Parts: sequence; C-alpha cells; structure tokens
Amino acid sequence: MDKQQNNQILREGFLVKRGHVVHNWKARWFVLHPDKLLYYKYEGSKKDSCQRGKILLENCVVICPYVDYDNRPLVLKLKTQRSAEHFLEACSREERDEWAADIAAAVQRLQPANSQTAPSEPKQLQLHNVSLNQVVDSMYDVHSGIKLTLHMEQGSCFTNCFSGSAVVDWLVSMQLVLTRVEAVTLTSALLEEGFVRPVGVKSVDAMRWAGLSEQFLDDSTALYSFSDNFKKRGSVKAETTLAAVELSGSVVKRGYLLKQGHKRKNWKVRLFVLRSEPGYLHYYDPSKDDISPVGGFSLRGCLVSALKDNGVPSGVKGKVQGNLFKIITVEETHYFIQAPTHQEKMDWIQVIKQHT
Repeated sequence: MDKQQNNQILREGFLVKRGHVVHNWKARWFVLHPDKLLYYKYEGSKKDSCQRGKILLENCVVICPYVDYDNRPLVLKLKTQRSAEHFLEACSREERDEWAADIAAAVQRLQPANSQTAPSEPKQLQLHNVSLNQVVDSMYDVHSGIKLTLHMEQGSCFTNCFSGSAVVDWLVSMQLVLTRVEAVTLTSALLEEGFVRPVGVKSVDAMRWAGLSEQFLDDSTALYSFSDNFKKRGSVKAETTLAAVELSGSVVKRGYLLKQGHKRKNWKVRLFVLRSEPGYLHYYDPSKDDISPVGGFSLRGCLVSALKDNGVPSGVKGKVQGNLFKIITVEETHYFIQAPTHQEKMDWIQVIKQHT
C-alpha cells in the first residue's frame, strides 16, 4: 500500500476517548486512514495540527458493542496487535456501529490476501436450545448483568429499567447471540414468556398493537423492566418533574458540536440532543454522561440562522474553524455553535427550524 493510499481519509468525526493513564474521558477528533486511526485535540474551536495519538490497525480487534461502562452504552473497544486497549464513545448507536464497521473493514483489508476468507453464513438462533431462565439469570448477574438505569419518557422518570437497544447490545456483547436480529428474537421470547415487561408508552404500544415479530423494539427510547415475578433489584416507579417533562420527548437528533461559553467565551465540545413534543435542545459534557444535561432550552419561538465563515461574526470570540450557526431563544439568549462539517450545520439548522 503506497503512501498516498495510506493518507486517504475513510471517515472522520468526534469520538470521546478514555485516557490511558488517567481514565478520564475527553472528546477528540478522529481520522480513519486505511492503516491507522489518528486523533487530534480541538484547541480554541479549531483542530490542532499536531496529532495526539495513533492507533495502528493491522491485526486490530474491534469489540462492538462494549457494555462494561455504566452510563456509557455507546462505547466500542479496539485492541491492537500489541494488546493496547482503546475505548471510544460515539454520540449515537448508529454512529458507533458505523465507526466499528468502517474500522473492521479497514482491518480486514490489511490482512494478507490468502487469509481473507469469505465469512461463513451465521448460524440461526434455535430458541428450543436456549434456556430463558439462564438468560434471565445472566441478566441479573451483579457483576456482568445488564445495568438498570433511569430513563425519561412522556414526562415521567422511570428507575430500574433498561432500553430495548441496551438489551440487544448486552446480548451481543455477552455472545449469547451472534446478531442484533437474533437478540430481538430472543428478547421477544423473554417478553412473550413474561420474564420482562414493557414500561412506558412506546414499548407498551408496540406490545399491544404490533405483530408478534415486532412487539420488542431494538430502540434506545423503548423501555423495559424485569417482570414483578422475577424482579430482584428493587422496583420501577414513575415520578413527574419539570426536568422530566423537558427530557421526555422523543430524541430526533444527537451529535457532537462545539459551543461557545456565555461567560468565558471559550469553545467546548458538547453532546447535543434534540427532542420533540416538547421541543427542547439539551447539551451534555461528553467527559461525564448523557443523563444530566449541563444546559438546555425550549425550542419554541427560537430563531436559528447560519453565520458566514469569512471573518469573525459579532459575538464570536477567537479563531474558529467554520460552519457556524446561531440560536436566539425567546429570552434573547444567544447561542453560538460550530458543526464539524457544512452538511452537519445545515442538518441541524433544518431540524431545529422544524421544532421552533
């Protein structure tokens, strides 16, 4: 593979990386090349020219999903030929799976031609060979079982439950199934046999109205709990608060964006989550979690507009990369935001306008 091919960019974007020495999480700009994955730091809203690290892909192992971290369900793990481990978090399940697939494809292309054998057809899951009781016992396991977390839906805060996609991720990561389709089949059996039950509007509606093959939802907003007959870790309860109402809408879009601070005017990477009914835009510190937002506002009555990239617009401080847009709330608060690409900027502006 020549040098020009090695410098080809296959994919790039923000991921949150766990540090090697101090195990804190920081947003980095990742660039995937045919033989390596490079990552950079954003300084003052611009990607610095000095790479912060390099992950060589030859004989690298991609583990996705990787579900060992509480409150971080969107992590993938890379293990290099020299056994170095890298933990990377994406902004959504789709982004995580796309990154994992692209990295795995690059790793496969680096294999010698005679070792690239065609993948065999995956075996079909035979439910009559599966003990549902054993699956549930594994889900309950204190150390490796599925994590019970807090979720918001329709103005209610549900505790001790899990999302449909979290169950699917867990089943795949524990190698109890080979594919997400098999995981849905298995979890549908758990649902039908009463081991788990739907919690909240979305999962209850699917159970009530959908066909048998569609009753369980591989969806991060469809909530489930262990049934009362099998529950060993407390109970599910619902409570309504103002914050719960803000966070109760359906997630329309998630993504990493750069936001200018209101006081210090410095730029930081934030995970933005846009919800509808009610329409709210919240932002989170990606070094922490996506449970407690550090800020947010109602989209009702907001004005959003693109800003020109030539020159520095009024209200913007420092040298900026570009792809700027501005949101003005009904309280006249101005938010200056940078997207990583022009297309992302236009996508965000469009979806925000739809919910104002």
